[in-house]
Amino acid sequence: MVSFSQIKDMFRLQREAKKVRKELKKIHVEAEARGVKVVVSAEMDVVSIEIGSDIPRESIAANLMDALNRALKKAQIVASERMQGVMGEMGFPTESKLKGGT
Repeated sequence: MVSFSQIKDMFRLQREAKKVRKELKKIHVEAEARGVKVVVSAEMDVVSIEIGSDIPRESIAANLMDALNRALKKAQIVASERMQGVMGEMGFPTESKLKGGT
């Protein structure tokens, strides 16, 4: 049976997670691949794409995929770190606690 305290904690966690997601929208990370620059939010939304005028047309797709993948990986790391902070505050085990950290 779920206690009132557990329900209260669940709602608090949900509220905190919502607040973090709002923050993540404001955090932008970028990556560049041979003249193609991509900016994404930590919420995994593409913010902007810049393609240099001297980039050969046939290499745009490969460079764009490379830049997008690297930017999204960076965004995932930022989002994960922010969410671990919320989880730690709530008393849930985080990756650092599981590895023996404080």
